[in-house]
Amino acid sequence: MDLDLDGNSALVTASSSGLGFASAQALAAAGANVMLCGRDEERLENARAELAETAAGEVLATPADITDPDDVTHLVSETVDAFGGLDHLVTSAGGPPSTTFLETDEQDWYQTYDLLVMSVVWTVEESREHLLDSDYGTITCITSRTVREVADGLLLSNSVRRSVSGLVKTISREFAPEIRANAVLPGTIETARIEELVEANVERGIYDDYEDGLAALADEIPMDRLGEPRELGDIVAVLSSPRSSFVTGVEVPIDGGLMRS
Repeated sequence: MDLDLDGNSALVTASSSGLGFASAQALAAAGANVMLCGRDEERLENARAELAETAAGEVLATPADITDPDDVTHLVSETVDAFGGLDHLVTSAGGPPSTTFLETDEQDWYQTYDLLVMSVVWTVEESREHLLDSDYGTITCITSRTVREVADGLLLSNSVRRSVSGLVKTISREFAPEIRANAVLPGTIETARIEELVEANVERGIYDDYEDGLAALADEIPMDRLGEPRELGDIVAVLSSPRSSFVTGVEVPIDGGLMRS
């Protein structure tokens, strides 16, 4: 299906790997010009080069720490200067460490809030005027199924990500009809983040080994497998496209039926 994204411009945060990379990949394949960002410059350039090989649109990259508001300002400015505007914003962020309440100190809470919430706030603030100038302005926030159902060992994600859900729902009304805002809620998708969480639970004794952990995660999913990153990326591209022009303020679970709510 043609998503009518040819020539559109998109900024995807935390996109040198994981679900941000998969979203950028889907947008670039659909014809959008895409700006990547990340903190590790070598990994970021490798990601840009990989996407550029198959992209229908232009792929650029700007090093940025999304927990630094000055970096976010520079990132948005670079995107607008490079592409002549901004049509689509996709926010992503690396997950906070796996932890429990008793293992978590006050600084962990502040750092996680900056990573998961303020990074979105700062990027939306910087992007809003440019999205208003577009005929297609969209915001898509990648959060987690934990905003609906908590997961053991993910105290910080369970608690803090819910702020992004409230933000998305609120701005979908405040920014309408010029800008649409939606969220996607990934379940268990096979990324480096999942590898880290499984290994942490092996250390806690929850799983015997890594393979046991993966099998246990798949057993809970009605589709009987973990998701692939591009399966989420494709939904992000659809939500960014005119094909979803009457969709705003929604949270789309991409979890193989894992959520019961």
